[in-house]
Amino acid sequence: MTLTLISSPGLEALSLRDPVDRHLCTDCGISRLEDPKACGKACQFIAPDYLAMETKVHGRPRDESRPDELHFGPFKRMVRASLNSPIEGAQWTGIATRLAERLLATDAVDVVLTVAPDPEDRWKPVPVMITEAGAMEHVRGMRMGYAPLLALIKPVKERGYKRVAVIGIPCQVFALRAMEDQLNLDKLYVIGTPCSDNTTTERFHEFLALLSDEPDTITYLEFRADYQVELRFEDGRRKEIPFLKLPISKLPPDFFPLTCRTCVDYTNVLADITVGYMGGEGEQWLLIRNETGEELVNLIADEASLAEPGSKGRRKASVTGFITNTERAAGGLPLRGMPDWMRPLVAWLMPRIGPRGLEFARARVEMKAAETVLHLRRNEQARMKNMVPDHVWKLVEPYDLNPEDGERRER
Repeated sequence: MTLTLISSPGLEALSLRDPVDRHLCTDCGISRLEDPKACGKACQFIAPDYLAMETKVHGRPRDESRPDELHFGPFKRMVRASLNSPIEGAQWTGIATRLAERLLATDAVDVVLTVAPDPEDRWKPVPVMITEAGAMEHVRGMRMGYAPLLALIKPVKERGYKRVAVIGIPCQVFALRAMEDQLNLDKLYVIGTPCSDNTTTERFHEFLALLSDEPDTITYLEFRADYQVELRFEDGRRKEIPFLKLPISKLPPDFFPLTCRTCVDYTNVLADITVGYMGGEGEQWLLIRNETGEELVNLIADEASLAEPGSKGRRKASVTGFITNTERAAGGLPLRGMPDWMRPLVAWLMPRIGPRGLEFARARVEMKAAETVLHLRRNEQARMKNMVPDHVWKLVEPYDLNPEDGERRER
């Protein structure tokens, strides 16, 4: 694949070699390097050892005796956050963008690796190297699709960059951490974003077409913690769609690839700081995981409002209902639909009595854990003992999902 080249001061996209065809691959970029066999050691979907990797990156693995570390991985603290002056065109208020801008502006890094929109498709991600703070304005907002971000490791090494920041999703960050020792960097900052249920850019356009009669004019999409999807349009209009009214049943069964349906790292546990929304109650949600994460959040301390995250509601019923539908879907059965007359009522109730704040985040992590077990058991049972970490089994145990013979790794 040849990537569309982008030309802008301080921003560079390069033509990359084609990927090696892999089973269960999200094209993080490793297979495009000179040694494609590195995938065997770096890939999240082969034999991830989160106990060892968390210890390597954070100095310790998740401590299950600490509140929420079983769900979210190691962290020093969590905060609800928003920039006092939101960045136009960014997702939420633009904290991830601003962190990278500050790293470049303070000369803390030589380069930022992230993704920009393809000039011909605003939703398609193109891996880019950013060397000037002002160029970060070109990468604001969400992209949807696979992006071989780590293929940029080669030009980074060739150009002698020693201080690097990466904004990445979990499968990219896992592979980056697995190869970190080989990069010989003086400093690496990892800004992670939560990710789940990615799909190809082409498939994402099919989804947009189900949400609006004018899908080509949609400029922003966000799944919010108040159970609404927010759309913004070129003419300034905004539209909110309750989760319950999304046309999920109209999507083909393979809309989300098996990799994304079996991802065990929703919260990007190997990042220095995770910048998301799930526990933010309408603001952004930061998990500051280590000292480097503290260094990052200090860069915006004077321009952001920080507060303790809240937690409301109970997740058990929501997760149980999700598991029931996932079991049916994994078995090829149709999802149980809710009567149309009930949808407005339940859509009104969910933001008021459903899990919110950290309880919403816990619910989503447990849903993803259950989804991993059910879909792997259906499609790739032989891989389960290597792909499913112990903490995932602990997350699903309260829902009577337990390992069958040969499904759990012996330690």
